[in-house]
Amino acid sequence: MASFNKVVLVGNMTRDPEFRTIANGTPVVEVGLAVNERRRDAGGNAVEETSFFDVTVWSRNAEIIRDYTRKGSPLLVEGHLKQDVWEQPDGQKRSKIKIIAERVVLLGSRDGASSGGGYQQGGYSQGGYQQQQREQRFQGAPQSVDEYSQDSGEDIPF
Repeated sequence: MASFNKVVLVGNMTRDPEFRTIANGTPVVEVGLAVNERRRDAGGNAVEETSFFDVTVWSRNAEIIRDYTRKGSPLLVEGHLKQDVWEQPDGQKRSKIKIIAERVVLLGSRDGASSGGGYQQGGYSQGGYQQQQREQRFQGAPQSVDEYSQDSGEDIPF
């Protein structure tokens, strides 16, 4: 039988990132993520529930999280679930499910304000950067069919 293990979360960091480098030099960061869910109960009252997740981020994404986030920063995390199992000194078995991030998008700005843009694996995912690119690409382009006809002196090219 086929398996599928994927999770996508948007929430705020519950603590500052805990950065370390493992023996082979690979950077890793651990963060906590709080995700709020709003719903209505049986009586029609608004209820907000918060779930808390531990997230592990590796390699270049770990460095980005270390450099550009802090407690309260909004994040989008895409990854998979992993169960850690260990035994306590008293012999009791324990387990915990955490998220291993494969993709991380910073949703806030450097000063902490939520802007809708963000840094995503080596490039800006949305917001100001893409808008600038669109404006540059279409700068000077005709805004209407009439303007195109007047500027070029040619018929509409379709």
